[in-house]
Parts: sequence; C-alpha cells; structure tokens
Amino acid sequence: MGILMSSPSGRFKFDPTAVIIIIFRETSCLEPLDQISTIRSGYGRSLYGPLLPIILGRDISGEVAAVGNSVRGLSVGQEVFGALHPTAVRGTYSDYAILSEEELAPKPASVTHVEASAIPFAALTAWRALISTARIADGQRLLVVGGGGAVGLAAIQISIGRGCHVTTTCGKKSIDRVLAAGAEQAVDYTAENIEFTIKGKFDAVLDTIGGPETERICINFLKRGGHYMTLQGDAASLSDRYGIAIGLPVATAVLLKKQIQYRYSHGIEYWWTYMRADSEGLDEIRRLSEAGKLNIPVEKTFPITQVIEAHEAKEKKQIHGKIVLEFD
Repeated sequence: MGILMSSPSGRFKFDPTAVIIIIFRETSCLEPLDQISTIRSGYGRSLYGPLLPIILGRDISGEVAAVGNSVRGLSVGQEVFGALHPTAVRGTYSDYAILSEEELAPKPASVTHVEASAIPFAALTAWRALISTARIADGQRLLVVGGGGAVGLAAIQISIGRGCHVTTTCGKKSIDRVLAAGAEQAVDYTAENIEFTIKGKFDAVLDTIGGPETERICINFLKRGGHYMTLQGDAASLSDRYGIAIGLPVATAVLLKKQIQYRYSHGIEYWWTYMRADSEGLDEIRRLSEAGKLNIPVEKTFPITQVIEAHEAKEKKQIHGKIVLEFD
C-alpha cells in the first residue's frame, strides 16, 4: 500500500487508509546503532545489506503532520516523541518520518524537543529489560552494569520510580551523575574490583556492557530466582557471521543453552534483551519525564546540515554524552 507519493507540486500525498503517522521533524538523536564505526564493523550487515540505502536515526521528537484513518490517540499538529525499532531502515534523519501509533506518545510538556529526543530509545530499552522481562517491584535490589550511559541512566531512574534500591558501576566521570539519578551506590569500575566492592545479592542485573568476564562476575550477584539481562546478546553477530537463515537459529540455540545452564547452576533466569515498541511503556516514560523523574542529559546539539561533523565528534570521543540533531 502506498503511503507517500509524489505530486506535481513536489509535496507528499498521504494515503489516509494507512495505519501510520507522519511526523514533521524537530529533533533526532544520534544512537550507538547509527555510529559509523558500528556500521563499518559490519554489525547488522545480514539485515541491512539487502535493504541499502537506508536512513539512519531512531529517536524522534516533532509534530504530527498526517495520520491514517485508524489512528485514534494522536492528531495533526500534536507534539509527540518516540522511537523506531533497532531494525528499522527508514529512520529519523529526514524532514518527515513514518511511525506507527504504538511507537509514539505525546511529548512531555515540561521538556523541549531537544531534551525529549534523547529519551525514548534508551528508556524503552531499559523498560523492556526491567519491566517487561524482570518485572521489577517495590523494595527489590537492582544492579546496573554501566550506569553512566543513556540506557543505564534510564534504568536507574525507571527503577527508582518503581521503588527499587539501585547499585551501579560506571566510570569516575559518571559517579555524580548516577548518584543524582538516584543510585544508592556507585562503584568506579576503573579503580575498584567490583567483584569484592559490591555487597549483597540482587533481584535483577541489567548488563549494558557485556563480555564474558563481566557476565562471569555479575551473574554471581543474583539471588536465586533473579533475572540477568544483557544488551549484548549474540543474535546480530551470529546472523552477520552465518546469515539470517542460519544465524538466528544458532543464536536461539546459544541463548537456550545459557538459559538452561544458569537455571540449573545458579537458579536464575538469563535473557538477551533489546528495545521494542511499547505504547504503555512509552506513556509511563512520558509521565516520569514530565514529573522531572526521568532525564537523559544532552551534551551537544548540531544542525542536521552538520550531521557528518556530529558523527565525527562522537567517533573521535570528543563528546561522550548524548548528541541531538536539530532540523530547521
């Protein structure tokens, strides 16, 4: 079904039977998935290769330009924010972006478009792990491995909002930030041995860093019945190595083996977790942001005309925090 078509005036024509929403861009956020080093490494080539050329960009904050007849919760002219799935190939580095209703929510009234666009992808990634998978609850203890990054910061704030007690690991420069976000203990992994510094057992561990050694150490922090969730699963790398047809079944087998292994050796549940659209989750994220309880700091903004410079600054590690692209 056609959604966008050329017209003699050069403007788009919208198919009103489509169940999607077209957003006029205000801001987009640079995500790790879109970094040039990630792409050049071959990450995702089995999925994206056959679909080239693609449009980068996951996060979005802007104004609704058109809606399909089946859309009920949003209307033309409304300010919204949201995020596309990691596998999306028609991203948000464009004047207009196409999203489904479940991928969007009204923009938090208390934040700007720049601030809003830094939130959804990271927060929905954390939400998927903590709420959809681990189902964290009031009074539980959570360990966030890598709390200084966007997903880690979102995880801390979402967990605090659920009444959890949070411990996190991070670099020295992020200590003040994670404590301000609500973490009760912040361990500098560059100066301390977390295996001996972190005390007690946890109901859930969210590992944003990955790696065999991190997993070996942190799996032992869990209580029996706890959940270990890593953002660094092997599905993409195995699909790139063997192709999707073979790689995905191999990845499923690898995950199942680990799940069985850890269930019997440690009595815990083990998961690879990824961002997924969740309208209820995004609405709760909006409420937290509106109340000042969920914020992802933006370090620098660039106009979309300087998108190359923005990526270069991130690749050269001149900027460590969030970068937001602004559209005229």
